[in-house]
Amino acid sequence: MPPPCPENSPLLLGPVNVEFSSKESPEQTAKKNPKVEPGGRYHPRDCVSSRKVAVIIPFRNREEHLPFWLHYLHPILQRQQLDYGVYVIHQHGNETFNRAKLMNIGYSEALKDYDYDCFVFSDVDLIPMDDRNIYGCFSQPRLLGGFIEKFNFQLPYHTFFGGVTSMRKEQFLKINGFPNNYWGWGGEDDDIYNRVVYSGMHVSRPNQEVARLRNIPHAKDKGNEDNPERFDLITRTRRTMATDGINSLSYKVVRTTREPLYTNVTVDIGKQPYTNVVVDIGKRS
Repeated sequence: MPPPCPENSPLLLGPVNVEFSSKESPEQTAKKNPKVEPGGRYHPRDCVSSRKVAVIIPFRNREEHLPFWLHYLHPILQRQQLDYGVYVIHQHGNETFNRAKLMNIGYSEALKDYDYDCFVFSDVDLIPMDDRNIYGCFSQPRLLGGFIEKFNFQLPYHTFFGGVTSMRKEQFLKINGFPNNYWGWGGEDDDIYNRVVYSGMHVSRPNQEVARLRNIPHAKDKGNEDNPERFDLITRTRRTMATDGINSLSYKVVRTTREPLYTNVTVDIGKQPYTNVVVDIGKRS
């Protein structure tokens, strides 16, 4: 049996040159990563990794971004000597996008494959610029992507907990996973941050030197318009987190396919509940 992998991988290179001027196909990337098994699974052959990581990507209508992510991240994750799998959780249909619910689904679906103990949640348009930013889990929930190019490589605000984050299985369960009731853009990251704090934990971050990420520029997504309820929902996290989360998750798997570099799970997440319906009954004479 191979020995344990070292705590600090000797394969790391440091800064990574990330550019988006040219794009190779997933088939080309797969040929360059022959040790990645179907479904995007990999484990080191010469040592046993202590990090069993499911990388979860909430996804819809980002086919032009995924090849960049696959091109850059697979070599990085291999150099980090992770025992990992990549899961693209593809929202089916035309309902408003629900990022946090898709991440809950990714957690649930990944555990059907393997005994993962660490979960990295990553937007598909964010690429790390240094392989020393370990896509693993730590003693506290981790913000892996805090210093993003579009924010001039500065934290947008102190409580920011979005983009790329990681949690151990026990940490994820302690906060009851993520909220399922954020439909559209915004708010779910702040709700998750609140859950971490209310559960007696805090957010950790790698140092700014290694935690920089480039973002792939893109227009605003159709079907992911600003969530008008987000500010009200955030104020109610303490009351809702016990009942809205992984313990109340409901969805239907439409299909699962094992692609050469990732597992694609297409899911029907249900319909957005319309709670703020205003009925105009007109003026009474």
